[in-house]
Amino acid sequence: MGTPFSNLNEFRDILAQFSAIDTAAMDGAVARNAMLTKPGGALGRLEEIAIWYAGWRGNPRPALEKPQVIVFAGNHGVCAKGVSAFPPEVTVQMVANFEHGGAAINQLSKAFGAEMSVVPLDLDTPTADFSEGPAMTEDEVVAALSAGWDAVNPDADLLVVGEMGIGNTTAAAAVAYALYGGEAEEWVGRGTGVDNAGLKRKTRVVEMGIRANPSTKEDALEALRCVGGRELAGMTGAIAAARYYRIPVILDGFICTASAAVLEVAAEGALDHCIAGHVSAEAAHPRLLEKLNKQPLLALGLRLGEGSGAALAIGVLKGAIACHSGMATFDEAGVSDG
Repeated sequence: MGTPFSNLNEFRDILAQFSAIDTAAMDGAVARNAMLTKPGGALGRLEEIAIWYAGWRGNPRPALEKPQVIVFAGNHGVCAKGVSAFPPEVTVQMVANFEHGGAAINQLSKAFGAEMSVVPLDLDTPTADFSEGPAMTEDEVVAALSAGWDAVNPDADLLVVGEMGIGNTTAAAAVAYALYGGEAEEWVGRGTGVDNAGLKRKTRVVEMGIRANPSTKEDALEALRCVGGRELAGMTGAIAAARYYRIPVILDGFICTASAAVLEVAAEGALDHCIAGHVSAEAAHPRLLEKLNKQPLLALGLRLGEGSGAALAIGVLKGAIACHSGMATFDEAGVSDG
């Protein structure tokens, strides 16, 4: 149907008009859960996330059959400041690996029955160095948001978004710092494995970026434009499209969560259709999840990105829905509920 916005103000308007969860479907799911052949609360968080999923799908007894995984890739001009342990050329090489099915996210998508695609975003044109000025013009960030929106299959019943982009933990740290303040070092981590000197350099670059772009502290979408990256904006647009189509989302690690947080700061409640798939080993991720009041499903020390932790959590959500929708009620099973 095409992207329903052509500038940031129109995108803001869409965020302000997001619909809420289907309370009737949610109430029906709660009632069904109470009748299933198990003690109340015996399936713990599986019950909670099945009911949440039912509410967003508008069906008290839903199925999860068409998960979609999208990996967005972009390059960052700020890499010129030496913020990564790897050169920008790795982004292009990894995109080829995704396209040939050789990455971890390919295997996890396949394992959990997800349709996977990769969306490279102008890899030959890195964003501008945000430590010296805005990373993107409005047209550039809107193009990336649009690419994310358009990549979402409206017929999907679950979305996972991931990323690839050398330098993007620096961009994500700058976005989180702009959104939530504090000290820059609270948001900057080792990413792909920088040493102590590299960590100090990243922190300094993030501080420079916020000083060079004062509007980032005043507006969440300005933070995305000025210190984010194309792949971050792609994820932001895709998560927004999922809300528009009422598709639940499993959030991945720090970079994905920072991209999602832009929506929540711009419009409170914009991430109600999202759950956190995991907490990553990137130092600031737990703090970011706490800001968003999202409790992760998994904690496995992952720090790969690509959507890998969220893709793994598809299995948890599938299990929750299989139990909720497939179990017999006490009446159906001829079991006394006391």
